[in-house]
Amino acid sequence: MSSYTIPNVIERTAFGSERTADIFSRLLSDRIIYIGTPIDDGVANTVVAEVLHLENESPDMPIQIYINSAGGDAQAVMAIYDALTYVQPDVITFALGEVVAAPVILLAAGTAGMRNVLPHARIVLHPLEASGRGAVPDLILATEEVERIRRNLEQLLSEHTGKDLSRVRRDLERETVLDARAAVDYGLADQVLVTRPRTRHH
Repeated sequence: MSSYTIPNVIERTAFGSERTADIFSRLLSDRIIYIGTPIDDGVANTVVAEVLHLENESPDMPIQIYINSAGGDAQAVMAIYDALTYVQPDVITFALGEVVAAPVILLAAGTAGMRNVLPHARIVLHPLEASGRGAVPDLILATEEVERIRRNLEQLLSEHTGKDLSRVRRDLERETVLDARAAVDYGLADQVLVTRPRTRHH
């Protein structure tokens, strides 16, 4: 568990007073959601609530989602996916750092033409795995559930990328690592978002 402290920012209101907010709340006020951890039920519940809040607040304004996630619970990821594809606003997705296994579908789920990958991002198509804990009947059920989710994920990735289902299945099974340009070529994103040059001030 990281001991990183979530920073606070201070901003001035229209009335001249100051207020303090954590950085994630401040980003949310600009319609930006950041996913920076593996995705579990808690993360999914928060992200879904944020997406629904932003739709309710301004259904005609886009939502930006930055994804830097090394996997997580596939069913929790699918809850976020359903929210992104359900709401009215355009969803602009950004991949940075690494996006591994199920969270890859969140990058691909962005509105067509608005799916971005930063230059040094790493995208990993990785097979889903069942937990190795529990009694044998539980393990059998878990394996069957993982197979169901895997088939669903394969179908969705095929639809979003335009790749044949057999190709997607093969790439997931052998763990395929893509750099930014390769992710665009694969159809997971629409463009590599290159940082604009900074303007020098004299």
